[in-house]
Amino acid sequence: MPQGPDRKNAAPGSTAPGTSPFEEGMLALLPGLRRYSRSLTQSDVDGEDLLQDCVETALAKRTMWRGGSLKAWVYTIMTNLHHNRGRNARRFPAVDIDEADHLEAPTTAADPLERDRLHAALDGLAPEYRSVLMLVVVEGYAYQEVADMLGVPIGTVMSRLSRARERLRLVLAEQNIVTLRRPK
Repeated sequence: MPQGPDRKNAAPGSTAPGTSPFEEGMLALLPGLRRYSRSLTQSDVDGEDLLQDCVETALAKRTMWRGGSLKAWVYTIMTNLHHNRGRNARRFPAVDIDEADHLEAPTTAADPLERDRLHAALDGLAPEYRSVLMLVVVEGYAYQEVADMLGVPIGTVMSRLSRARERLRLVLAEQNIVTLRRPK
């Protein structure tokens, strides 16, 4: 069964029929991008991840390329991705699992029915309320950070949090399992 045109007679450097100049340019840039990604990350594994993210971003946003220098455009994407990763790594530092031996596992609720009722009450919240509640109360993010993450005004974050807390208070009070008062 034939597998396409005879590539033996194709000119060196030519690509498959039907490829666009953008795709041809991307293919030609791959070796240089691979070297650049490895030099930025100083790691083969992280460099490959950066290269893949860069190519994926470039292909997804190919309509934003205005026909100038493809090389400059793609290298800028890679540089920006690398800087974003660095900022995120500083903001949200990761700890290797082997280094976390000294951390204690959180204790679970003594009453499994209480835990199940709490999960049911949380699941009963509308998604926009639940996400704000989890980000602020459980994850500990500031209101402005949550507003930036969700792309909503800070006032919306505060009102959603207030409504989520009130809804939880009402549901849990109906079930009479926990009080949500602050210790005096």
